[in-house]
Amino acid sequence: MPESQFGQLRHQPRVLLGPGPSNLHPRIFQAMSSPILGYLDPDFLALMDDTMVLLRRVFQTENELSITLPGTGMAAMEAAICNVVEPGDKVIVGIHGFFGQRMADIVERHGATPIKVEVNFGEVIEADQISDALDAYPDAKMVGIVHGETSSGIGQPLEEIGRLVRERDKLFLVDTVCSLGGADIAVDQLLVDICYSSGQKCIGGPAGISCITLNDRARSVIDARSQSPDTWYFDLGLIQEYWLGRGAYHHTAPGPMIYAIREALRMIDEEGLPARVERHQRCGDLLKFGLRDLGLQLFGDPENRLPMLTCVMIPDGVDDVAVRKRLLKEYRIEIVGGFGQLKGKAWRIGLMGYSAQEANVHYLLAALAEILG
Repeated sequence: MPESQFGQLRHQPRVLLGPGPSNLHPRIFQAMSSPILGYLDPDFLALMDDTMVLLRRVFQTENELSITLPGTGMAAMEAAICNVVEPGDKVIVGIHGFFGQRMADIVERHGATPIKVEVNFGEVIEADQISDALDAYPDAKMVGIVHGETSSGIGQPLEEIGRLVRERDKLFLVDTVCSLGGADIAVDQLLVDICYSSGQKCIGGPAGISCITLNDRARSVIDARSQSPDTWYFDLGLIQEYWLGRGAYHHTAPGPMIYAIREALRMIDEEGLPARVERHQRCGDLLKFGLRDLGLQLFGDPENRLPMLTCVMIPDGVDDVAVRKRLLKEYRIEIVGGFGQLKGKAWRIGLMGYSAQEANVHYLLAALAEILG
């Protein structure tokens, strides 16, 4: 057999301190290397059952339908929206960053009308703003909002909005792609009807798998649709028959990805969710203190900055790309630049999952101190 013209991968490991993916614990790699099982193998079905139990714990919910989906967090965002909305529906979307806008875009692509409640980057949406939108559009079907806005490093308070949405008898959809596994997201207590997240951030797994939970209120709305969702792959009515019914083939489940997220969820369970939340907060506080000590300015509302994603302004006269290239080349540290109006003006630094370690914070701060002089 002739040798392939393509060589083996030779890249060196990085310290991943961007907005995701994050570094993986060795246990995750070990889990991913487990033997492949068929999608109806009894051992694989048992792994799926374990995964649902562990997902309920991290979502802090009793929802039966708490499952994984193939694809990144955007797959879960699309599934959450396209299973609920029908052509002509209205959805109130709170926008305080890039991913709130993406949520509105997906609503529109599926034939519904997004009612945008927008605030500036770095701010949070007030419950009164959602209340005003519901007053103006009483026939809205759902309210969607991003909890941890990866583009700005701001965490959206949910409790008051959750009570308001439930009082108006609408569905409450929350994106926790950035924050689940590193923040206290008590889905049932916060009256969230649909919540989703992604594997590669605070949960501590790989990119390419996401998770979603829906309560009975949301499932009844989906069951009452006048027509099937305009998707087959993300039709939760079909997917749940595989996860809950055990008899219906839908897709070939990505075994190694499910092994990985199950192991990541096991590690959350072993650490204890309160301790894990405290670790992310402690590392985030240490980073913010160190950045200010270097004379750098943090972005956004000080009362609502996320612990796991910090947005810091680039000093005048400093070349954004040059600094990030030097961090990667000389220190093998990855941080990421800003989105939208913050492009070229800010860096986004993530401390998520296995990457949320004090040693990583000290290493990055030392590297930045040397580069910035």
